[in-house]
Amino acid sequence: MPRIDSKRTLVRRIESIRGGAAQSPTDLLSDPRALSRARWVLLGVFALNGVMMSSWLARIPSVRDALGLTPADLGVVLLAGAVGALATVTAAGPFVTRFGGRVAFAVSAVLFGVAFLLLGLGPATGSVPLLAAGIFVNGMAFSLGNVPMNVESAGIERRVGRTILPQFHAAFSVGAVVGSLVGAACAHAQVPVLVQFVATGAVAMAWRLAAIPATVHDTLPTRAPADAPAPVEALGDAVVDVETAGLRARLARRGARLGAALSAWREPRTLLIGLVILSAALSEGSANDWLSLAVVDGFAQTEAVGAVVFGTFVAAMTVMRLAGTRLIDRFGRVTVLRASGVASIAGLLLFGFAPTLPLAGAGVVLWGFGAALAVPVGIAAASDEPLRAASRVSVVSAFASMASLAAPPLLGLAAEAMGARHALVLIVAAMVLSVLLARQVTPLRTPAALAARAPRRPAGADDGVPSGVEDGPETDAPVAVDAVDRTGDVDRDGATGAVPDEADDAHRPRRARRPRATPRTGASVTVRRAAARRPRNRLSHRREETSA
Repeated sequence: MPRIDSKRTLVRRIESIRGGAAQSPTDLLSDPRALSRARWVLLGVFALNGVMMSSWLARIPSVRDALGLTPADLGVVLLAGAVGALATVTAAGPFVTRFGGRVAFAVSAVLFGVAFLLLGLGPATGSVPLLAAGIFVNGMAFSLGNVPMNVESAGIERRVGRTILPQFHAAFSVGAVVGSLVGAACAHAQVPVLVQFVATGAVAMAWRLAAIPATVHDTLPTRAPADAPAPVEALGDAVVDVETAGLRARLARRGARLGAALSAWREPRTLLIGLVILSAALSEGSANDWLSLAVVDGFAQTEAVGAVVFGTFVAAMTVMRLAGTRLIDRFGRVTVLRASGVASIAGLLLFGFAPTLPLAGAGVVLWGFGAALAVPVGIAAASDEPLRAASRVSVVSAFASMASLAAPPLLGLAAEAMGARHALVLIVAAMVLSVLLARQVTPLRTPAALAARAPRRPAGADDGVPSGVEDGPETDAPVAVDAVDRTGDVDRDGATGAVPDEADDAHRPRRARRPRATPRTGASVTVRRAAARRPRNRLSHRREETSA
């Protein structure tokens, strides 16, 4: 029977044949310091996004007055952002899968700089088309950057081993509070919109470009180099055929991800999660676009007061997102999502019908609490299986763009008829839908999802190699093979096995497997993982060699 090498030896040989492959993304974050650095830098990027968004939204009244727009006209102009976001987000998943998150981050950074320049030039020159173009490009930049941001944050959460995804969205909310305060201060000081937006765009572009090396690890491109040699043929007969076939199959599938990315649109669970995200986007987005105007028009207040009320909404979201990590760990996604929907409904009704501004402010706080966790919970549910996370996040993000596409014109028409404050009450219908669909965010129980949530070995630990045994003993005991890859699908390229993850091993029963045929010879291989991974000390190993 041919000698079977340990898994560590197999991987080392493949890396030597490929000329010393680069360290994998998982290995890059196996160091706790690198993981902590990636987490904090990504938190800063989320906060930057919040600053950019709210600094623009807080100046909408100034932009409206400079261009003489009615509420209906403003709704149509804001529609350009939803169109840009929807046009981009449908292709963002395949784009990130094909070119990687670093390219997506860089392109979105440049788009942000262009967008804020146009946003400032529009009101400065009295040009509505320039403003619409800036809003369109701004929507493109947010959509393209959000997919790798959310996938990377979900990857960091898996490595940390507890719920921290709401903290990233809390950083976004903190940035939004800062941006709203900056916008209110600029409005009070009568700083020209062009000056504020150009400065914001320049800082944002430089910040995002500088953050790329530390933040992007899980969304590296999956395309294999064109000149990469095929490792399996070069290893000879001493390599386990079944395991190398799995490696060869995964390498061959690189560069052919477009169909897999688009297949997420046919998954019922992903689409229903998208509806949850749509409802959450309607709730949060309507506050972003219309809350300041509703306070200014509904209570006859100044623009600065409207910006402060919007900042209160964002502050409430921030507090709940910081507290939401423990709430989700304790009560689960479904319960938290349902409670969030009920809180949003109560807050919207109170704000819409309150007779005084302080009472309406209490409704805004309750509304902010309810709107805080729906998006993080939905993103986490879409990212349960890491290898499909980018495509699924792009799908649910498309639903958020659809909400942004429909909300501005509909709320604009409603605001013409009943006022902006009462028009916001219409969002209650979407929140009822979110409560009804809350069960869809239940964590998946597929092998890939369970493997992603399983505890990881410490940095430097060998995969299946007993401690104290250097490089693992060479053994004639067969190794376990699984024809299901990490996505839970059977290999489509004719492979009968794949190198399993240590997390998969933790959830796979320790029992004998049915014999499987190797791809080369068709001979049966008895699958018995327990025998293959049984520790053997050096003395007994040498005795066996001597007796042989």
